[in-house]
Amino acid sequence: MKKFIIPLLIMISGSLFSQVSIGASPESNNRWTFGGGIGVGFGSQSSFYLQASPRVGYKLTEDLEGGVVGSVSWQTSDYYRSTMFGAGPFLNYYIARTFYVSANFQHYFINYKDKYYDYKTNEEESALYLGGGYMQRIGNNSFMQLGLMYNVLWKENSSIFSSGLIPNIGFVVGL
Repeated sequence: MKKFIIPLLIMISGSLFSQVSIGASPESNNRWTFGGGIGVGFGSQSSFYLQASPRVGYKLTEDLEGGVVGSVSWQTSDYYRSTMFGAGPFLNYYIARTFYVSANFQHYFINYKDKYYDYKTNEEESALYLGGGYMQRIGNNSFMQLGLMYNVLWKENSSIFSSGLIPNIGFVVGL
């Protein structure tokens, strides 16, 4: 099953991003940007993780972009099941279209069920991610972003997240 799902997701995301960037030109006056990322994970105890985070931005200047990002993730294993939705604003500053610094606020709604203890909970948590990374051009005005973010609101024993440090890979079209 893994051998089928991962290549399928890579082909779908590659074709979506290549379709969007074909007609775009670097000289375009359109200030809107679109993008996001997807994630898939597998682990022990039959664990499976699926995540999508679409984003819409607006170029305030040639190097400064603001917008809204959403997030939805689903996790399951032999012992638990979790669904999480999040949304919030972001601000990116681009340095020579090679590097970027970013601030991203997310408010999450978490639904968690422990299958072993038959325990259910609904929680909310906010996160303020600060960080940056590297950008690689993959089309006319399309980029892949590789970065590292840190949630400055993260507290070790009171957060649903296991760590404040988050690596990220995403795509943006329209820069």
